[in-house]
Amino acid sequence: MLNQLYIENIAVIEKATIDFGTGFNVLTGETGAGKSMIIDAIHAVLGQRTSRELVRTGARGAFVSASFSDLNAQVQKKLEQLGFSTEDDGTLLLQREIREDGRTVCRIGARPASVSALKELGALLINIHGQHESYGLLSPENHLRYLDRTGVPQQLRREYRTVYVQWKELQKQLAAVNMGESEKARRMDLLTYQAEELEAAQIQPGEQQELQNRRLRIRNSGKITEALQQADALLSGGEEAPGACAAVLDAVKLLSGVVDVMPELSTLAGRLESLGYDLQDCMEEVSSQCGENDFDPQELDDIEERLNLYYHLSLKYGETEEEMLQYLEKCRKELDSMQHSDEELERLHKESTEAEKAVRRLGTQLSSVRRKAAAGFAKQVRSELSYLDMPGVVFTVQQEPCEPCQTGCDAVQFLISANPGEPARPLAKIASGGELSRILLAIQSVLSGRDSVGTLIFDEVDTGVSGSAAQKIGQKLRQTAQGRQVLCVTHLAQIAALGDRQYKIEKHTESGRTFTQVTLLDHEGRRQELARIIGGTQITPLTLQNAEEMLQLAAAQ
Repeated sequence: MLNQLYIENIAVIEKATIDFGTGFNVLTGETGAGKSMIIDAIHAVLGQRTSRELVRTGARGAFVSASFSDLNAQVQKKLEQLGFSTEDDGTLLLQREIREDGRTVCRIGARPASVSALKELGALLINIHGQHESYGLLSPENHLRYLDRTGVPQQLRREYRTVYVQWKELQKQLAAVNMGESEKARRMDLLTYQAEELEAAQIQPGEQQELQNRRLRIRNSGKITEALQQADALLSGGEEAPGACAAVLDAVKLLSGVVDVMPELSTLAGRLESLGYDLQDCMEEVSSQCGENDFDPQELDDIEERLNLYYHLSLKYGETEEEMLQYLEKCRKELDSMQHSDEELERLHKESTEAEKAVRRLGTQLSSVRRKAAAGFAKQVRSELSYLDMPGVVFTVQQEPCEPCQTGCDAVQFLISANPGEPARPLAKIASGGELSRILLAIQSVLSGRDSVGTLIFDEVDTGVSGSAAQKIGQKLRQTAQGRQVLCVTHLAQIAALGDRQYKIEKHTESGRTFTQVTLLDHEGRRQELARIIGGTQITPLTLQNAEEMLQLAAAQ
C-alpha cells in the first residue's frame, strides 16, 4: 500500500506531501490544477520514462519519494533478488531525483539503485489504469494480454515461447546454410582467400609488441652503445685513472689496514668489499652488453616489413593478433560447415521439423486453455457490464487460429454488440469513450481478484460517463477497494462522494508563479468540493444540500 507520496518541483507542484490511507482514495480538482502531475510523479518513482520537461521551471531538479507498507510476498522476493531490503519497520522507500540535464538518480531505501530496479518493483506495487489504457482497448494486440491474465498458466506460455525461439533460430540457420550455389561458391572463395592469407602470415600472439620494442631499440642503438661504453669506462677505468671498481677495492684495503686499531671499521670495510664485488659483476655485464649491441641494418627492414603486414591484416581482420586468429578460426568453421552443408542441411531440417512440431503441439494446448478461459472471462465481463448500466451489451472474445508467433497460435480480439440483435463487432468500430471506460473497468474488476498488486490507480477512467453509470462506476471502484488500496482521479461528484478519503488539488498564483496544493478534506471541505463539482463556480445552498445528501448516502452504504 502507498502510505505517503512526496513531490518536489514537478511541473506546477513546488512541494507536496500526500498521506494516503487504505480503501478508496479520490483526488479531485479543476482541470489543469495538477492532478495529472501527481500521476506523472508516481510514474517517475516507479521507474517509468521521464524527461527534463517534468522539472519545474527555474528549479535545478525534481524529486519524488514514495513510502509503501504491507508488502506482499512477491515484493519481498523481488527485493531479495535485487539485493535490497525493507526498513526496520517493514516499510519500503523508493526515491527518484530528476536533474535539470535529464539525468536521474534512484534509490531503494538509502541505497543507490537503477531505473530498471525501480521499474521491476513498481510493477508489483502499483497498477495504473488511465485514459490511454482505455483507448489501448481499441488495439487487438492488447487483448491477448488481458485474456492471458485471467489464469492462462504462465509456465505453459513460457514453455511455448522457449521452443518458438529455438525453432526460429533453427530456421535462421537453415536459411544461412541453404543459400544459392553461386552465392555459396563466391562465399567459399572469399573465405578460402582470407584463411590462406591469415595462415600464411603465421600470426603469433604478442608479436607486434615485441617487434615494436625491437624496432625502438635498433633505432636508438647509437645512444645505447654510447651509454654502455661510458658506463664501462667509469667502472673499469684506464691508464690515467682507476675505475670505480678499483677505487672501491683500494678503499677496502686501506680500511682493513687500520681495523686492528679501530675495530668498528670492520663492518664498514665488509660492506665496501661486498659493494666492490657487486660493481665487478656490473662492470662485466656492461662490458658484455657493449659487444651485444651490434645490429644488422637488414633486421630493421625485416621488422618494418613484418609490422606493415600486421597493419594491413588489422584493417581487415581485427586490431590484435588474438582477433585475427579468432577471425581465422571463424573462416575455418564456416568453410567446414559449407563443405559439409548437405549433412548440416539434413541435420537442421530434422531439428527444425521437430521444433515446429513442438511449437504447434504447445500452441494447440495453449489455444485450448485460452478457449476455456475466454468463455469464463467473457461471461464475467458481461456480468460486470450489466452492473455498470450496460446490460444490453454483448461482450465476446473472438479467438481464431493464426500462424505461430511469439505469443502462440491465436489471434484474439474483443467484440461487442451494443444493442440486442446487432452482430458483435470490434471495439474500435462501436465503443464510445464512455463505453470504453466502463469496459476497461469491467475487465479490471474481473482481473483484480487475480492480481496481487496492493494499490490500483484509476486516472479519469470515468471519462464520457454520467448519471447512474457514474454512480455504478463509483460503487464498483469502492467495491474493488475492499481489501486493497484504490486511488482515483475523477471529475464526477457521484464517484468522489463514495471515497473513503478525498484530496483536493488546487492551483493558485503568487508573485507571478503558479503553485499547486494538495489538501486532505474534512467533511465540510468535501461538501464544498462536491458542491463545486456539481454546480461549478456558483455554489448555492441547493448544491451544498445535494452534496451533503451524497455524502450521507455514501456513508450509509
